[in-house]
Amino acid sequence: MGVIEETREILAYGTICNHCLGRFFGKQSFGLTNEERGRSLRTVLALEDNEPYTEEIKPCWICGNMFDETDTWAERIEESVQGIEFSTLLVGCRVPPIMAESEEMVWSDLGLTSPETLKAQFNREVGKAFSARSGSEVDFKRPDVVAVCNPAENTVDIEINPIYIYGRYRKYERGIPQTRWHCRECRGAGCERCNFTGKMYADSVEELIGRPVAELFSSEDVILHGAGREDIDARMIGTGRPFIMEIVHPVKRSIPLSVLEETINSTADGRISVVLDHISDRREVETIKSGKAHKKYSILVEVDGDFSEDDVRSSLSVLKGAAISQRTPQRVAHRRADRERKRNVIDICLKGTEDDQYRIEVLGDAGLYIKELISGDEGRTHPSLTECIGAPAKVTALDVIMVEGVVPEAENKFQED
Repeated sequence: MGVIEETREILAYGTICNHCLGRFFGKQSFGLTNEERGRSLRTVLALEDNEPYTEEIKPCWICGNMFDETDTWAERIEESVQGIEFSTLLVGCRVPPIMAESEEMVWSDLGLTSPETLKAQFNREVGKAFSARSGSEVDFKRPDVVAVCNPAENTVDIEINPIYIYGRYRKYERGIPQTRWHCRECRGAGCERCNFTGKMYADSVEELIGRPVAELFSSEDVILHGAGREDIDARMIGTGRPFIMEIVHPVKRSIPLSVLEETINSTADGRISVVLDHISDRREVETIKSGKAHKKYSILVEVDGDFSEDDVRSSLSVLKGAAISQRTPQRVAHRRADRERKRNVIDICLKGTEDDQYRIEVLGDAGLYIKELISGDEGRTHPSLTECIGAPAKVTALDVIMVEGVVPEAENKFQED
């Protein structure tokens, strides 16, 4: 069946607008709109039948002449985004089921091979109309805002996409968790145990970064995605820990990273600091969460008994390059599955002594439990310094001084402090 015969069959279903008629052949020919394509088909049909050309006046049985209101939909979107800062936008549409079923019935009945969906045309035409009014650009991959039109209810829902920013943070104060930690008793509702704050700890790195960021962007929330996490009683110094902050539902978007960085650092009271690198995305969040980066630690170790530095160095040499078997530490067994892991000690060395304790640096695989590497955790970690030196040993202070990046970063931006 040729195009003209297919057109006759389509017109036999009922009154149809040029937009819908042309859309049944939307993937044929180029340089025409669907409305122009439909008008041309009517013209050719009128010439072939030697009949007067007439435009249909009655409502289209498929779309109800929806495309006559393209500018109206653009106005509705414009009203809906008032007060929201954006430069790119994408239009979406919840097509009423009866409309989608109607056009699909024709496709199926006639075996049409090149139709375009009503949804695709609506999104394109309304998007073009809105862009012309607002000066914004259409972005199919990472729009700032998505406007979802609902023709059944004549409403527009606005979805504001998050902003992702990559950087590194340093934590100078012990006793601060990386992220918000809800009270175990009330799960955030507030109770006597947490002094009705809903939190186990008054502050977190996430909140110290997030509070000024949320205010600047007028956002609902800020979520911190870190490349691993340090213990609450550990500092994160040196080059800092890679992280991505997800700014949820931001009303503002055009704040320079330099202003953002300065604001965070000036309000943190020296407890944490950040260096911001670039605008990120969800893909980099997945990379940073799944990446297995090496980490370097500086630790102070106390060993029971009278041992020389040579004794300690000799014991550490056994651990250097060793594959360590570690069961889930007792201190985290309440929240993690009890299983055995294999991790490597890439390098370990004695840097000196401080107040009768030993300053040791360790470079290890991601997931290597450093405290247990020293203590042995009652035999759950093997080998350990306790095992090698033959006396109880424990970490009294731990600092993370280097975390490798798994996301491309600006060269020389992240230097040790």
